[in-house]
Amino acid sequence: MERPDVGELDPPDRLLMGPGPSEVHPRVRRAMATPLVGHLDPGFLEVMDDIQALLRYVFRTDNELTLAVSGTGSAAMEAAVTNLVEPGETVLVPGNGYFGERLGRMVGRAGGETVTVEAPWGEPLDPADVAAAFDRHEPDLLGFVHGETSTGTLQTDVAELTSIAHDHDALVIADVVTTLGGVEFRADEWDVDAAYSAAQKSLSGPPGASPLTVNDRAMAKIRDRETPVRSWYLDLAGLAEYWGEERAYHHTAPISTYYALREALRIAAEEGIEERWDRHRRISGAFTAGVEAMGLSLNPEPEAWLPTLNAVVLPDGVDDGAVIEFLLEEHDIEVAGGLGALAGDVLRIGCMGHSAQPRNVIDLVRALGDGLEAQGAAVDVDAGLAACREALRQ
Repeated sequence: MERPDVGELDPPDRLLMGPGPSEVHPRVRRAMATPLVGHLDPGFLEVMDDIQALLRYVFRTDNELTLAVSGTGSAAMEAAVTNLVEPGETVLVPGNGYFGERLGRMVGRAGGETVTVEAPWGEPLDPADVAAAFDRHEPDLLGFVHGETSTGTLQTDVAELTSIAHDHDALVIADVVTTLGGVEFRADEWDVDAAYSAAQKSLSGPPGASPLTVNDRAMAKIRDRETPVRSWYLDLAGLAEYWGEERAYHHTAPISTYYALREALRIAAEEGIEERWDRHRRISGAFTAGVEAMGLSLNPEPEAWLPTLNAVVLPDGVDDGAVIEFLLEEHDIEVAGGLGALAGDVLRIGCMGHSAQPRNVIDLVRALGDGLEAQGAAVDVDAGLAACREALRQ
């Protein structure tokens, strides 16, 4: 076998405005270059302590078991599911988006049985439908997606959903992958039992260290399981010993990625979590104002708008792949197409974390207008830019 001739790493310089990853702050990139220490070094254990304290702040929780899973957001999702679902248990999952469906598939792999509460793609779950599903199926757990990345839809009435579940002695798992650090989420106040996220979206870190928080009620269920957790790597009882007072060896943590997450969380705390929520609404709102002034619309209704992920409905006859390719090749801007039921119908455009900056949404409105005009769509780019700038001045 011949030795490969591979040159220096030279990836393209893109503006990341898709569903993730988002732009990474220069401070986070510098943190990744910090010299390594061992994963049980006292200095690294302090880093873990910092991560836990900062995660409690952004989750708005006092949960003792709050940590970063060594893996992407899907690993944190699987950690929540595989620990809280025992074989034969019934889990109510949403049928209004791609990632709700993924939650259901993970439940099946954990040995659970799924029942689905339906809503059209682009609409949040109706609490009345959730209550009816509980009366009909008596599930052991409820899983929901706070910000459905496939549809740009925010799940409203979270506290009402958790109340319904707890009235039926069920636990609640929340997917906050796209919302943590960018959209209001209050784990304790809304009585959420377990919530998982990812670093590369509203927190603007690199993927690979994913936030997870579990309250005492959920942890008691994990410790009282009749069957072992099917994953050794994601077993929260073992991870709790590594992240808790014992600091017992569990696995080799991705040290550089944890450094980056710590810095990303530190930036979020410096900004202030409520101020950060407000920034995302203001900057993303300016983008949506520009889109609508151009003559386009968003997939969800205004009351279910997800500030961190905008699902822009494409005009009839426009090829989403061609627009995506145009933005990438002509403007070095990355966006993404629709998934599942919305494939080919929408563009999924993120406004998350460090990407949520005025200059970025102005550049994106201009580039998107150019891309649509190249496809023959009748859009008013000038009106879009004027509306975007006006919204930013407010």
